[in-house]
Amino acid sequence: MFAFAFVWPWIGLGAAGLLLILLTTNALRSDRSVTRWRDMTWLTWAATCAYLVHQFEEHGIDAQGTAYAFRGTMCAQLGLGDPKTCTVPYSFITVVNVCLVWVAGPLSALLAARWPVIGLSLFAVPFANLVPHVVPAVMTSTYNPGLVTAMTRYHLGFRAVLATVVAGLALHVIMVGSLLGYLRGSIGLDVLLAIQIVNPLLSALIVIVGAGRRSVRRFAT
Repeated sequence: MFAFAFVWPWIGLGAAGLLLILLTTNALRSDRSVTRWRDMTWLTWAATCAYLVHQFEEHGIDAQGTAYAFRGTMCAQLGLGDPKTCTVPYSFITVVNVCLVWVAGPLSALLAARWPVIGLSLFAVPFANLVPHVVPAVMTSTYNPGLVTAMTRYHLGFRAVLATVVAGLALHVIMVGSLLGYLRGSIGLDVLLAIQIVNPLLSALIVIVGAGRRSVRRFAT
């Protein structure tokens, strides 16, 4: 697991490159009768691609050439000092990122054609990223060109947007709260990692429930 903690950003970057090529074709589109910018499936794949690149910047090599820079920043923000002595587990960062993007991303995209609200739920991830990043979140697909018109097309409405924002905030609170609980000795490592696995599911559930039965039921057939 420790070795994988330094390899996964590079694997993700390779996956992003493949997705970028596929995004220029029709392979990742679910409805060719409309522009790809109004196709929730294509937009969800595009968000996954963008976030894979963002992950590499955070945990691979950043724009200043620093390797695994985000963990050092996190340790400093938490007052845990030098990254070499920081007690934030590498496995925590790995599980968070793999579950949020590698697993939730493709699943959301694959289900978006039948249930667009599930595709929308992936955007809770960059909304959560607004908390520590704010401005850079724009670069990680908090807003994708065409997302608003796609939502209009699917009639997802304001409730779905609000639910996505709430899910993003909840995602961040649970992630950081569980980490602080681990650092204080309130929970063990296994529990910490298990929470990160379940967290994306809770986020998606918030969006689905918050969007209302009408939004979900309308596209379930």
